[in-house]
Amino acid sequence: MSRPRITVVGLGPAGPGLLTTATVAAIASHQHCYLRTSRHPSASALAGAMSFDDVYEQAGSFADVYGEIVDRLVAAATEHGEVLYAVPGSPAVAERTVEMLRLDDRVELEVLPAMSFVDLTWVRLGVDPLTERPRIVDAHRFAVDAAGDHGPFLVTQCHSIEVLSSIKLAFENDAPPRVTVLARLGLPDESMTEISWDDLDRTPTDHLTSLWIPRLRTPLASSIVSLEEIMRSLRAQCPWDREQTHSSLAPYATEEAAEFVEAVQSLLESGRGDLDDATDAAIDHLADELGDLVFQVVFHSCLAAERGWFTLTDVFDGLSAKLVRRHPHVFAPVGAVPGQWRADTSEEVRRNWQAIKAGERADPPTFLPPR
Repeated sequence: MSRPRITVVGLGPAGPGLLTTATVAAIASHQHCYLRTSRHPSASALAGAMSFDDVYEQAGSFADVYGEIVDRLVAAATEHGEVLYAVPGSPAVAERTVEMLRLDDRVELEVLPAMSFVDLTWVRLGVDPLTERPRIVDAHRFAVDAAGDHGPFLVTQCHSIEVLSSIKLAFENDAPPRVTVLARLGLPDESMTEISWDDLDRTPTDHLTSLWIPRLRTPLASSIVSLEEIMRSLRAQCPWDREQTHSSLAPYATEEAAEFVEAVQSLLESGRGDLDDATDAAIDHLADELGDLVFQVVFHSCLAAERGWFTLTDVFDGLSAKLVRRHPHVFAPVGAVPGQWRADTSEEVRRNWQAIKAGERADPPTFLPPR
């Protein structure tokens, strides 16, 4: 005995003019049609269809909304044998109810392709997603999903000032200078407005609004946490990384340091001695080689942490403490006599450094936690 059938169609990103011919034909051939929401410019193409707007008004969370809609659709399909379910945009993009229906063995599912708001967004922005490789992020998970990444980002579900405010607060200290708010694309009143990050939560918005962030300055702490997590995953899952020891890695430190020195020389040569004229390629090469040096620090710290010796945080804290101790002319020690560590020249700085270093050898500082 065959299962009841649900055909899912997408209403596209705007008015009925962007509906596919297959969608129009499917709507015409079904007697029982349902709309996830009637708040869509193409909802008029399904005259008389039942919507699930009342579920949004009654449910306590989005999870409750999606579960109730799926249950009602299954019940309707069971009663009528076959129903049509229309969702905004494309059924394949950010449609949780469609994902749930795919996994529901109570019904057979057919999903027809449709244009999504994403397709229209690339056209309006003039962005080739294969070249720029943007990430599509739900605004409700922006703080989590954007951590450790620089973008670009297309942020969806920007339906309220509260949502935009949460995005702003998530990266307030590392925000890009300008972003673009895209509203009601494909409709007569569509708009693309470039605004400052500070004005993000003062921007009119609705359920047809998304946000384009060309580049994000990720907080350093998030980047470090992500790097540590990647290193732990490599140690657990990569055969080569799992076999390494402090001894086996030591030669790579010398090799990477030499390659970094070469990158510095290449940087100078690219600008013919003037760093202001250095090429982008040479600058990127310098950053890449510096990253390889950092990888050595992260790898050795991971090995040490596995033995309970110290962590990457201990290394950073120790370095911070050392820099403060050895620059008393900048960070005056508590109880120091005014002018005691004065240094007006680089040679005086060097002498102070050596004197403090010699004292540390006689009485080594303690900055690591007790083991």
